[in-house]
Amino acid sequence: MKRRIYNKKLSIKPYSLICLLFLFISEISFGQNPLIRDQFTADPTARVIGDKLFIFASHDIKCDSTQGRPNWFCMEDYHVFSTSNLTDWEDHGMILSQYQVPWADSESFSIWAPDGIEKDGKYYFYFPSKANGHHLQGHNPEINGSSFKIGVAVADSPDGPYVPEKLPIAKVNGIDPNVFIDKDGQAYLYWSQHHFYGAKLSANMKELESEPVVLSQFPDEGLKEGPFLFERNGIYYMTYPHVANNTERIEYATANNPLGPFTYQGVIMDESPTNCWTNHQSVVKFKNQWYFFYHHNDYSPDFDKNRSVMADSLFFDENGLIKKITPTLRGIGLTAANDKIKLDRYSAKSNEGYDIEFIDESNPFLGWKSVFDKNGSWVRYNQVDFGNDEPNVLLAKINAKEANGHLEFRLGSGNGKLITTIDISEAQKWDEHKAILESEISGIHDLFLVFNGTGNVEVDWISFKKM
Repeated sequence: MKRRIYNKKLSIKPYSLICLLFLFISEISFGQNPLIRDQFTADPTARVIGDKLFIFASHDIKCDSTQGRPNWFCMEDYHVFSTSNLTDWEDHGMILSQYQVPWADSESFSIWAPDGIEKDGKYYFYFPSKANGHHLQGHNPEINGSSFKIGVAVADSPDGPYVPEKLPIAKVNGIDPNVFIDKDGQAYLYWSQHHFYGAKLSANMKELESEPVVLSQFPDEGLKEGPFLFERNGIYYMTYPHVANNTERIEYATANNPLGPFTYQGVIMDESPTNCWTNHQSVVKFKNQWYFFYHHNDYSPDFDKNRSVMADSLFFDENGLIKKITPTLRGIGLTAANDKIKLDRYSAKSNEGYDIEFIDESNPFLGWKSVFDKNGSWVRYNQVDFGNDEPNVLLAKINAKEANGHLEFRLGSGNGKLITTIDISEAQKWDEHKAILESEISGIHDLFLVFNGTGNVEVDWISFKKM
């Protein structure tokens, strides 16, 4: 069943907090990163299909004592998601489960990072899993990764249903499949197992056309995995996670041929400052802009085996080298002014006096709130689309118990045009507050909110309406 997972339009009514939170979790999420806001997702492969962008992702769950390996990565199925505007994402539901794969060990919960791609009107989904005993014959399970095989499932639509092949791809042992189709139509499969491997795929996309080759021009020290290749201006970019120090950072190398030799170029994204041990990436061009997809454990800060898909814009310098990316909460896409804007997905903030906290730590998918506790503290949220509606009212969900002062809303920056203020003296519990805008607003603007006063102010969301 297809399900729209966030940014559904709603008219504003005075619901109780409980009702609002129920609506949020069942229908809506706000902001940008993480992109998928009602489940754990990881290892995103982003693909442009038609006029939409699709994400083929793995699905983290929390294993119990009878599932897989407790306190480790636990995955039993895959979902696919799509968007036409980078803001509204649709969950197309479960497209493949470990229980549907004839050759997979259905008790291993180890269907890890996948890839999906279109060729000649068919859709091919590549995925790793521990194989059952029959398919491990001749392999030494003591060798890290040797128990993993890579299979393929085929569909007539990117959202499935996918039908898995009865056997995994021969001569392919390892994890993290990636498929690249060159301009001449030749497809290549890449995977990792200690080293990176590559081979040509046959025309049917289900078996190798050439013998696997070791792509040897990559670091020998530290774990490396998750190869993802893309092409730009005749240059082939191989991106990959690598544990150079403590956790995985994303590096890349370039070549003039899909199978190399590759030349190391540098780091795209540094190690996570909050010790999420893994990362996994893909790169795609959508509507004339390049984007970088990855994952982090925002919804599970104390357990980094439950991760969430993120995305930020990617840029190149004049020599074709990738500029380093700093992860953001704001992410990608425009936010409609009449949606509930979650300022906790900020673009920038003051050094002191502003923080974000979970609304309910027992249910992180309810999201975060902005917390101001110092006079002059501020937050900026970029790329809000007011369109041509010219709203005249600002609505805000605020809690300001034992606080005095006001919230000041401006366009662009602290020196930008003042659009309205909200007196917080009466906001002694979570409630919606309304303020009249001082002038009409249209087009795309950055928003700037500053707290002038004393005490502690919490903001759940803001929204602009025409009443």
